[in-house]
Amino acid sequence: MLSVQLNLFLKEIERKAWLLIMTGTIAWSLTMVKSGLVYSYGIGFWGPNGHDGVWHIALANSLAKGSWSLPMFASEAIKNYHFGFDLLLAILHKITFIPIMILYFQILPPIFALLTGVFVYKFVYLWQKDKAKAYWALFFTYFSGSFGWIITFIKSGRFEGESLFWSQQALSTLVNPPYALSLIFVFAGLYFLVKGVETSKKKKTLSTIYYLLSTFLFGFLILIKVYAGILVLSALFTSGIWMMIQRKGIAVMKIFTGALIISILIFPKLELGATGVVTFKPFWFLETMMSFPDRVGWQKFGEAMVNYKLGGVWLKGILAYFVAFLIFLAGNFGIRIIGLWKVIDAARDVRKLGIIEVFIFLIIGAGILLPMLFLQKGTAWNTIQFFYYSLALISILAGISFVDVLRKLKFSVFTNRMIEVTLILLTIPVLISTLRHYLPPRPPAMISSEELKALNFLSKQPNGVILTQPFDKLRAEAAIDNPPRPLYLYESTAYVSAFSGKPIYLEDEVNLEITGYDWRERREELEKILGYKDIRVLRGFFRENNISYIYWIKNNVYGNFWEEKDLNKIFQNSEVIIYSVM
Repeated sequence: MLSVQLNLFLKEIERKAWLLIMTGTIAWSLTMVKSGLVYSYGIGFWGPNGHDGVWHIALANSLAKGSWSLPMFASEAIKNYHFGFDLLLAILHKITFIPIMILYFQILPPIFALLTGVFVYKFVYLWQKDKAKAYWALFFTYFSGSFGWIITFIKSGRFEGESLFWSQQALSTLVNPPYALSLIFVFAGLYFLVKGVETSKKKKTLSTIYYLLSTFLFGFLILIKVYAGILVLSALFTSGIWMMIQRKGIAVMKIFTGALIISILIFPKLELGATGVVTFKPFWFLETMMSFPDRVGWQKFGEAMVNYKLGGVWLKGILAYFVAFLIFLAGNFGIRIIGLWKVIDAARDVRKLGIIEVFIFLIIGAGILLPMLFLQKGTAWNTIQFFYYSLALISILAGISFVDVLRKLKFSVFTNRMIEVTLILLTIPVLISTLRHYLPPRPPAMISSEELKALNFLSKQPNGVILTQPFDKLRAEAAIDNPPRPLYLYESTAYVSAFSGKPIYLEDEVNLEITGYDWRERREELEKILGYKDIRVLRGFFRENNISYIYWIKNNVYGNFWEEKDLNKIFQNSEVIIYSVM
């Protein structure tokens, strides 16, 4: 029965839509599939995969062993983090025996991209009853991007600047797998919500099943991506109230209640209230977007904005911030800005708004507002991820609006085709500006063949905490022009944990900061220990922290600190020495 339903579900997608879905899947997957493979120099990592990908691999390895501890910060449990994707990765690894790294880089990305397209098409077609709108919603979902390429082309003659206005764009969706997975849940939840509404008058039992599916999909979002969970719960509540005002029942309010209960049950495990995760700092993204040289870089404008605010010049200040806000929206929306037509059209008579419009408008609005007001402690720019969902849903509205506008203008068929071709051509610079970071033959980061041998050896040893040298930021910055850099000179990452399968005393300071761990105290303790020569003091440190191994890169500022310390050297090659201190 299930296979029959699935077959019918997929058969409803026409060939034209499948062609668009497959093209989009390939384009999105190009950001991932080259990373994690072994080349002549070792394992290569393109884009941010050398940091973010390694973090997820380390977490999934730990979860696959049934451990809830944080592998890059030994003896601490996972907290302040939505680990749903990593748990899925671990479960798939246990079921299929496929290596986690292959699942992460080569298998799940095209699956996620394909499922996103399938549910976008199914949702929009079911909601709008219009294939053309579903096609164009797919197009905008997969291929739209910012106008950053215009600014970089004017400045340097190159197509770059995907995140010039701060936000990641559609083509980079898969480099953030929890976000990609959350999109599938959002669009699948919307599809089943619309399906439930449509069948509620004819087949109440079937409608209940659809509502339950929507409830569970929306409820578990908090585990996959907290930003999505907050936005969707807010949108469900608002849509539910709107449905009740229109006297159309309480179905959406029931879905909200169920999703909220699931989220509350999951919430304690995430321990999201353990620290003050966000801080109120309005318009930081606007100020930095205008001022930072790697963003828009209009420094005089940025300085004027801040000076107006500090000097209490309110009229000029309000005008300056409003202009910056328009630049932020228009720059990030790119060609998707046409989606505002749907918003403007709906504003003419709000009484005609349906629950799906309310749901989408709320997420777009809240996704814009929240990062304008709040930053995340540790890594300020992380709250821009609220805005990712605004971009995803304005893509849906853009597809619908584009078709509506063309029909309203009543151009000739030839003119319509020329407009469509022009729109498609405008996405080519977006493709170039994003994929140029993922397709070069030499990646920005790697794990060398020698390090792979050392990590493979370490993975086969009995379990125990590993001590590594502290990340050297100055040396990493000095090596930036010599790719591919080894990961220990790229960023503070969790690669020793990820590829040894063992907990580390201290690794990946970036994500430890984001998730609110007191890693600085541990780093200070480690640097202090590396100033001692007395082996008795060192062994006391090992016992206190349950350290069993030392993974030591020869080429580091501490030199071969452990030589002549009466330690058991169990591995050595041209790059790495491993000691056992058990």
